[in-house]
Amino acid sequence: MATEELTPTSYIANHLTFNASGEGFWAVHWDTIAVSVLLGVVALGFLRWVVSGATAGVPGKRQAFVEWLIDFVDNQVKGIYHGDSHRFVAAIALTVFLWVLLMNAMDFLPVDLMHLFHKYVLGQEHFRNVPTADVNTTFALALSVWLLMIYYSIAVKGFGGWMYELFCTPFGKNPLLWIPNLLFNLVELISRPLSHSLRLFGNMYAGEIIFLLLWTMAAAGLVGTVASIVLALGWSIFHILIVGLQAYIFMMLTVVYIAIAHEHH
Repeated sequence: MATEELTPTSYIANHLTFNASGEGFWAVHWDTIAVSVLLGVVALGFLRWVVSGATAGVPGKRQAFVEWLIDFVDNQVKGIYHGDSHRFVAAIALTVFLWVLLMNAMDFLPVDLMHLFHKYVLGQEHFRNVPTADVNTTFALALSVWLLMIYYSIAVKGFGGWMYELFCTPFGKNPLLWIPNLLFNLVELISRPLSHSLRLFGNMYAGEIIFLLLWTMAAAGLVGTVASIVLALGWSIFHILIVGLQAYIFMMLTVVYIAIAHEHH
């Protein structure tokens, strides 16, 4: 049997294929789930490791770094959120930031080396390493924040107060304006999880594609290999900013949406 010729299209398609079972809406991406859970455990393990070695005296480097990170996140939350659940919201913000940052950072792993590892060590032909390049991950995170936002809206204003805002703002409480008010608020309500999730997904998916396109240059021989390495190194340096920035933006939008739920109109 003739071996299928490897082309740039097939190379990219192979690396963008999920390890999935099922089809369509009911497909389960096992690689996304496995990496997300693993990185969640790593984040919790790292924080536990720091806490176990914490001291009231002169802090070590890792304790100083984590204390700076916690203070940074706490200050960001204080500048936006003014409700009674500040510590809970700050904890959510820190969790979201660390988890998304680690998932984004998986984009730095060499795709071909990881492919060989998954194929010959784990026995998996297809395996994607970046959970946030999967729209299912970003939507799950955004919907969790969205449900939390609705919960706080009802908890703070009461169900009647929340319904009043849906039907009587921003145009007024005249019954003739109930439907326009509801449609306006539904657009705003639905757009939040969409923009929250697609912003992160789009940036990380684009970064993954660019890395793959750069590696396809290696097929052009020695010159292409050298060029791909140099360009990939440059893109990696720039991508560090994207990885951190997208985690920060996702965290800040999480805090903003929860803060909005406490506002009265």
